[in-house]
Amino acid sequence: MRIVKLTQETEKNILENMLKRSPGQYGEYESRVQEILDRVKEQKDEAVFHYTKQFDRADIGPENVRVTDQEIEEAYRQVDPELLQVMKKALENIRSYHALQKQNSWFESTEKGTMLGQKLTPLKTVGVYVPGGKAAYPSSVLMNIVPAKVAGVDRIIMCTPCNVRGQVNPIVLAAAKEAGADEIYKVGGAQAIGAMAYGTESIPKVDKIVGPGNIYVALAKKAVYGHVSIDSVAGPSEILVLADETANPRYVAADLLSQAEHDELASAILITTSQELARQVNDQVEEFVKVLERREIIQKSLDQFGYILVADTMEEAIETANEIASEHLEIVTRNPFEVMTKIRNAGAIFIGEYSCEPLGDYFAGPNHILPTNGTAKFFSPLSVDDFMKKSSIVYYSREALADIQQDIRKFARSEQLTAHANSIAVRFEEEE
Repeated sequence: MRIVKLTQETEKNILENMLKRSPGQYGEYESRVQEILDRVKEQKDEAVFHYTKQFDRADIGPENVRVTDQEIEEAYRQVDPELLQVMKKALENIRSYHALQKQNSWFESTEKGTMLGQKLTPLKTVGVYVPGGKAAYPSSVLMNIVPAKVAGVDRIIMCTPCNVRGQVNPIVLAAAKEAGADEIYKVGGAQAIGAMAYGTESIPKVDKIVGPGNIYVALAKKAVYGHVSIDSVAGPSEILVLADETANPRYVAADLLSQAEHDELASAILITTSQELARQVNDQVEEFVKVLERREIIQKSLDQFGYILVADTMEEAIETANEIASEHLEIVTRNPFEVMTKIRNAGAIFIGEYSCEPLGDYFAGPNHILPTNGTAKFFSPLSVDDFMKKSSIVYYSREALADIQQDIRKFARSEQLTAHANSIAVRFEEEE
């Protein structure tokens, strides 16, 4: 990894380099994605099955696009029973954590005859996209479906690619069943996003689409936003470790590589106040890369987006961490809780040397669908809130409105909206 002295110039260069990873930088794919979406919108099932045959080489039609109960039962027979028990434990942790997020409707009344409030309503239908290309991600299945279930969503459908024989990964199917998916469809890519956004003869239109995917999926979600809601346009994974001389270099190196192995565009950054730790971590990284299975992907990731930054002070390190606004942030310092209070921008914060990032990916309970590419400055992790909508409640009695009717009419006339003023005035015209 590159060991770089942290300055304003190096910080600027790193931020510019990180932005190259954003899905918004891949404009050459947008026209192709739009072509797929337009065709799905117009031809519906016909287009979906055409693209499934073209991209996944699977013969899928109305008769077999939906996963059957028998296929799910067969999937359970293929899943390692011990892995299934692990998923059940993780599921319970995820459910318990998200249950604490759930808000209730509220109302407040006064003696003057007014009532104001907020009514919370779960979304009716949600679509979950689960990638199925290079690997299976049952953990993402749990993280996307569970908060929707906790929120009370009526209907959760899931789309995921199948293999050439029309089969879905059995671990993914078992995870979906455990989490509570109502319907599962064997469709992937941009065509799946189009199907859920517009609806087809076989796949229902949803209110919101959530879940990660490749660049085609990310751009498709971006394109259909407005027809439906989406969670976010996610970019490649990233980790930032804040560490001082007390950190264990072997632990830090292992954690950096846990994200670098995702893909070539993943980012792994260490910011430390210790030149010696920087050197030791770099040595450990080199040793790990030699033996890890995904070494080619890891090396490309580190070559492009891997950095070890040496700061003069922890305050300088924290300031840079807030500017980068990483998806995952680990704090491995002498006083990690004190440092945590100074962090403004991060998707998930892991405190102390035993709170490693994979703990959050799989088991602890908080959601691992997190803002990337600096969007942690204004976005939050996926939560129960993402599957709820809020309606304002307003009630005024005649007496309560009478007290303020002249104020409203004056305000409306100041904007030359006389019909607004008249809507108030007609209720009191017999008194004038």
